[in-house]
Amino acid sequence: MSFLIVLAALVFLMLAAYRGYSVILFAPIAALGAVLLTDPGAVAPVFSGIFMDKMVGFVKLYFPVFLLGAVFGKLIELSGFSEAIVVAAIKYIGRTRANAVIVLVCALLTYGGVSLFVVVFAVYPFAAELYRQSNIPKRLMPGAIALGAFSFTMDTLPGTPQIQNIIPTTFFKTTGWAAPWLGVIGSIATLAAGLAFLEWRRRSAMAKGEGYESAAAAITGGDAAVAAAPVPVPAPPHAGLPHPLLSLAPLVLVGIANFALTKLIPVWYGDSYALTADALPGLHAPVTLPIKAVVGIWAVEGALLLGILLTVATAFARIRLTFADGTKAAVGGALLAAMNTASEYGFGGVIAALPGFLSVSEALRSVPNPLVNAAVSVTALAGITGSASGGMSIALAAMSEQFMRAAEAAQIPLEVMHRVVAMASGGMDTLPHNGAVITLLAVTGLTHRQSYRDIFGITIIKTLAVFVVITVYYLTGLV
Repeated sequence: MSFLIVLAALVFLMLAAYRGYSVILFAPIAALGAVLLTDPGAVAPVFSGIFMDKMVGFVKLYFPVFLLGAVFGKLIELSGFSEAIVVAAIKYIGRTRANAVIVLVCALLTYGGVSLFVVVFAVYPFAAELYRQSNIPKRLMPGAIALGAFSFTMDTLPGTPQIQNIIPTTFFKTTGWAAPWLGVIGSIATLAAGLAFLEWRRRSAMAKGEGYESAAAAITGGDAAVAAAPVPVPAPPHAGLPHPLLSLAPLVLVGIANFALTKLIPVWYGDSYALTADALPGLHAPVTLPIKAVVGIWAVEGALLLGILLTVATAFARIRLTFADGTKAAVGGALLAAMNTASEYGFGGVIAALPGFLSVSEALRSVPNPLVNAAVSVTALAGITGSASGGMSIALAAMSEQFMRAAEAAQIPLEVMHRVVAMASGGMDTLPHNGAVITLLAVTGLTHRQSYRDIFGITIIKTLAVFVVITVYYLTGLV
C-alpha cells in the first residue's frame, strides 16, 4: 500500500504537468496528499519542515543561475546577436544543409548560456524561412531544434552553463567541467546519430513529394485548426545586423570565463571561507561556507554576468529602448522556471521520506551497476515529471547519498557520476508532457501528431548516448 501511495503521487504530478497545470501549485498538493494517506498528523510538519525547506534551499542555490541566464538570453535576442548568428550560419554552411544550420545555431546559443526557451523563440522565425525556401516539410523542424537545444549542449558538453549541468555540482562537489572526455564523446555520439536521423527523415519525406506546406493539408478536425492558427511570417534578414564575430563574442566569453573561474575560485578562497565579526561587525556568529560545493554555481554566475556586461557594452544602442521591458519579461520567466523546479525538488524531498519510497530504492538497488542504476533512476523520474532539472532534483534529493556510496565502493570518480546523471536527466524528459516540447510545438504552430515522432527519435538517441558513455568509461577508463 505504501508503494501505491508514492506511485499515485508521481502519476498525479505527471498528469497535472501534462494537462498544463502549474507544478508550483500541484507539487505540494501531490506530496502532501501522499503524506495525508500515510500519516495525517504529519501533513503540516512535513510541509514546513521538509517541502518548504527543500524548496527554499533550491531557490537559494540556483535562482541566480536561472535569473542571469534568462537576462543574458533576452539581451542576446534584443541586441540582434542571435539573428546575426543565424544569418551567418546560413551563409557559410549553406541553405541546402538546413538541419545542420539549425542544430548548430541552437547549439551555439545553448552552450553560450542562452535559456532553452529563449533559443526556441529566437531561432524559429529563421528556421521557418530556411525550411520554406528549401521546401523541407515544416513538421520536421521541431526535431532539429530539439537536437540543437535540448540534448548535448544542455547537459553533455563539459562546461555548459545550463542548469542541468550545474545541479549535480552541489551534490557531488564537482564542477561543470566534470568528466570532459566522456562529455565530448557523448556529445559527438548524440550529434552524429541525431543529424543522421534528421537527414533520413528529411529524405524519406521529400521522396514522397512532401514539401514545406504539405503537413497542414494532411490534417483534419481539431488539429487542422491548430495548424491553421496564424504564425509569424519571418522577415528577410535586414541590413545593419551586428558582425557575426561580435555577436559570438558574449557566448565565447561565457565559456572562457566559466572555465577560468572554475579554476581560479578555489585558488582565491581555499577549501572554505569564514565570514566573521571582524570583517562584518553586524554578524552575531561566524558563517563558514564550504567553497567546493559552490564553485560550479559561482563560476557560471560570474561568466553569465560578464556576458551580460559585454552584450550591454557592445549593443547598448540596439537594446536601450527595449531593455526595461525585455529584462522584466526575463525576470518573470526566470522566477517561473526556478519555482517550478524548486517545487519539484520539494516534492522529491517529501517522497524520499515516505515509507513507500523504500520499496522504490530497494528495487533500484537491484540494478547492480552504480552508473546504470543512477542513469535509469534519473531518466525515469525525468520522464515521469516531464522535466530534466525537476526529475534530476527529485532523484538527487532522494538518492544522491546512495549514488555516492555505490560510486565510492566501485571506485568510480564522482566526476563520472556527475556526467552520467546530467546526461540521463536530458534523456526521457522530453516525453509529450514536457514543458519545453509543448512550448516548441506551440511556437512552431504544429501538433504532437505532426512532429512528436521526430522529437521522440532525438529522445531515444539521447537516452542511448548515456549508455554509450558508460560503456566507454568501463572499456577505456577515460574521464
